[in-house]
Amino acid sequence: MPLYRARVQVSLRPSVLDPAGEATRAAAARLGVDGISRLRIGKAIEVELEAEDSERARAQLELLSDRLLANPVIENWQLDFISDTSAGA
Repeated sequence: MPLYRARVQVSLRPSVLDPAGEATRAAAARLGVDGISRLRIGKAIEVELEAEDSERARAQLELLSDRLLANPVIENWQLDFISDTSAGA
């Protein structure tokens, strides 16, 4: 069965405050890094998944992203396939 590798990028929705991002921006200014007007913190999750085909892999990864990896009330997510082993099979 082919193995699919994907990265899920999770970020806060633009309307949601990001206290960690603001604290990091302020700390950067204290270090002498000037000019940062906005800094938002998110997360990247890499997943390897065996699936029958790319459509099934995408469906499973979308379900995982929407229901487990991100909180759809306050976060957006983006799915990017890194590679799959089915190319040479």
